Amino acid sequence: MRFMIIVKASADSEAGIMPPESLFAEMAAYHEQLAKAGVLLDASGLQPTSKGWRIRYADGKRQVIDGPFSESKELVAGYTIIQVRSRDEALEWSRRFPAPHGKDVEAEIEVRPLYELEDFDQSPAIERFRAMGVGSEQKQ
Repeated sequence: MRFMIIVKASADSEAGIMPPESLFAEMAAYHEQLAKAGVLLDASGLQPTSKGWRIRYADGKRQVIDGPFSESKELVAGYTIIQVRSRDEALEWSRRFPAPHGKDVEAEIEVRPLYELEDFDQSPAIERFRAMGVGSEQKQ
């Protein structure tokens, strides 16, 4: 089972303010533990929304909306993707995730399972994804 640990943005992360070295060290130690356990698939921080854009779909048209976006508490600042055997194992790993904006800063992470191709009915479109090698668990 794959899970995404989603780090919510803060005003500082949206301003492009880098966390202190001590937080980088704590995050590195945590991710090294994930890697040693063989459950780490990917992890990265995201640049501020001021450097990104959204595509809005309405009335059969697409509209590009440049960042920045408001409501930083609803934005994503980074993620970690893990592959574990169960929801309980994912919960245990997520409980150990370092405070994402520092020990004394109120923050929140969100953890959600990723869909696997096996979750969908078989169809030609699903087989096309399978042929690309995406959307499916890697064997541990």
